[in-house]
Amino acid sequence: MKRATPQIRDVAAAAGVSHQTVSRVLNNSPRVRPDTRQLVLDAMERLQYRPNRAARALGLGRANGVTVVTANTTLYGYAGVLRGVEEAGRLLGLTVGVRVVESEAADHVRHAVEYVTDPSCGSVIVVAFDPAGSGVLRAMPDGVPMVAATEAGGLPGVDRRMIFLDERQAAADATRHLLDLGHRTVHHVAIPSELRDSARQRGWREALELSGAVVPDVVPAGWDLASAHRAGQRLAADRTVTAILCGNDDTALAVRRALHEAGRDVPGDVSIVGFDDVPGAAYWTPALTTVRMDFAGLGRACVAALADDTEPLRLDPPRLVVRESTAAPHGV
Repeated sequence: MKRATPQIRDVAAAAGVSHQTVSRVLNNSPRVRPDTRQLVLDAMERLQYRPNRAARALGLGRANGVTVVTANTTLYGYAGVLRGVEEAGRLLGLTVGVRVVESEAADHVRHAVEYVTDPSCGSVIVVAFDPAGSGVLRAMPDGVPMVAATEAGGLPGVDRRMIFLDERQAAADATRHLLDLGHRTVHHVAIPSELRDSARQRGWREALELSGAVVPDVVPAGWDLASAHRAGQRLAADRTVTAILCGNDDTALAVRRALHEAGRDVPGDVSIVGFDDVPGAAYWTPALTTVRMDFAGLGRACVAALADDTEPLRLDPPRLVVRESTAAPHGV
């Protein structure tokens, strides 16, 4: 019977260490003590363990594969990043894998980190748009080539390479657009954020403060349409609300529905601005004014960063796309 080829976990068991420690030895990480390193090397020799091509490449900082860690594969922003990673990886001849982290629970984060620290996973891209992804980013050990796609500004206290789009400026532009139309203030239905004050919220608030407008309370919503619909019902019941900036286009869709149910016309009674510019936004009735986000470009930029491109990949900056869902309020 043919003897099974030893794997990294076999080496870890023989050396009495974690497989993450074996990974650090393969990556020449300075975080491994010399005596521990020797234990691992001795175990490799006894088992006649030979790192596969992916592991050898990873040890040189040039993985022939990349694994994306994400909490979601269907929401537009996440899917756009995945699409960009796949496109760039295909051009470079990289194998692209996906590891879903189920939630921010400690066990789920730990399992995701353990999975991607195996050298066979290659380099790692963490989509840290939410607490689950941010938890993985914070827990990633040194020695694993990785980059993260994050909210604007990156994750405070994390010393890793992070790439992001300038959502703050885009949210400020969208808010100013509504104020310039004559709206006295702009309400904000916010999507979840790892940060206490997300970039989209900061841009919205700064634009209001600079104009001297009243800053309403943020109306929170989840990633699901039902919670966004409830937020829309709350705003629809307030007849002083004439302009709403939504955290993303899915939120805008649900808020639009709540306004319709309350007999409030868009944009006649209330103007709405979304965020992301999903493919269907231009075909809504009315067509949605929204902020276009280059999520695919963000994914391509993450791959380029892992490939150590000397010339940073240019990202298309977020920009406001004005359509039919915004107009001057009555009497202006």
